[in-house]
Amino acid sequence: MKGVKSVIKVGICGFPRSQSVIFTNLRLVEVQATFYKPVLISTAERWRRAAPQDFEFTVKAWQLITHEPGSPTYRKAKLDKLIDTSKVTRYGLFRPTEEVFAAWSATEEICRALDSNKVVFQSPASFKEREANIKNMYDFFRSIDRAEKMMIWEPRGEWKRSTIRAICEDLNLVHCVDPFAELPVSTDFGYLRLHGSPPGKRMYRYSYTEADLQLLYERCSNFSRVYVLFNNYTMYEDALKFKSMLELNTG
Repeated sequence: MKGVKSVIKVGICGFPRSQSVIFTNLRLVEVQATFYKPVLISTAERWRRAAPQDFEFTVKAWQLITHEPGSPTYRKAKLDKLIDTSKVTRYGLFRPTEEVFAAWSATEEICRALDSNKVVFQSPASFKEREANIKNMYDFFRSIDRAEKMMIWEPRGEWKRSTIRAICEDLNLVHCVDPFAELPVSTDFGYLRLHGSPPGKRMYRYSYTEADLQLLYERCSNFSRVYVLFNNYTMYEDALKFKSMLELNTG
């Protein structure tokens, strides 16, 4: 929203530093561990108690909802050894199956423990614009109890922007992107995940320059409220640099 000062919240994806350090210096973390497999509810409750009252957690949805068992992330989490080989077609791709809905229930439990009302669904590159995939999304999101949670979708596959816009409008989803790769179709609330990938740069191991962060700040002006989540190798340092920039610009 040009001409309107954006409310920008800066955070990181995961815990690259001790929780005490992160809780002292930031006010937002996207929990990554929940994508691989759910953390214990007692663990999530302990994180919530340890964090300041105004600290916010967002939660990345369990990959059983979005990714198929052939994904390397299943092997990384050792889920491939737990999946019944006769049921591999019942997991992932937002399929409206008992298994996928159970994975949503597990994700939802962690959201409650963390007092989190924002869930990130990252679909894989293999999840492309196909009729079956679109139908799965509509069936899944129209079947679950959202309980006033904000649903955030980061598509990695090939999709037309017009299709993404229609899906987000119909299902009340927030379109998540890396702002150095493209801009989201969502225009009020923004959820930006930065993977260290300005054009022509190496992903994840790239550290953002002052010029990069200034461009990021300018792109935040497209929203009335925006969450900026760094997800690169130097995410903590870059988040603090961007936070300092904001403080100088608003001081």
